[in-house]
Amino acid sequence: MGFMRHAQPGATLEERIASHFRDSANLKLAALDALQSPIARAIELMADALKSGGKVLSCGNGGSAGDAQHFSAELLGRFERERPPLAAVALSTDTSTLTAIANDYSYEQVFEKQVRALGRRGDVLLAISTSGGSPNVLAAVKAARELGMAVVALTGRSGGKTLALLGPGDAHVCVPHERTARIQEVHLLVLHCLCDGIDYRLYGGKQ
Repeated sequence: MGFMRHAQPGATLEERIASHFRDSANLKLAALDALQSPIARAIELMADALKSGGKVLSCGNGGSAGDAQHFSAELLGRFERERPPLAAVALSTDTSTLTAIANDYSYEQVFEKQVRALGRRGDVLLAISTSGGSPNVLAAVKAARELGMAVVALTGRSGGKTLALLGPGDAHVCVPHERTARIQEVHLLVLHCLCDGIDYRLYGGKQ
């Protein structure tokens, strides 16, 4: 699935806004068949880890860092129902840790070192990269695999280098699009599906 049609040059603001809405809605519907099974697999991995006393570590850069923090907040607080807090850590939030590792070692290691310190077998890493090729996210995935953690990767385009790092038990949710904004919009929907699915798996169908 390639680029969707952008607003034409000279379009009004209203036409540009309408184009964004249509493109986003069309991509979400078009991607459903491809993403449904890997999202369900991701829910199973995370729910099983949380039920067994594990946790979900999440990481990403820029907008994906915001998504990692958003997801962690939904688990630690609540999504749409009252339930006990669920163990989650966003690795993009501690500026002292991030800048210390980046300064003393390299930016590529800012998530990897946290995964090695905090991650355990039975935990899950949620690795978010629209390109699938962010070096620090890839390093975190490698560390998680070495520790025996499961990995849920949220990517876009062709999945980049992430796909080669995943094992058969991991989950890869790859949005079939090239435009970063559209990929991020679908990632947010995926995160909400994960939150809802985890609550459903752990606490049943009642709201």
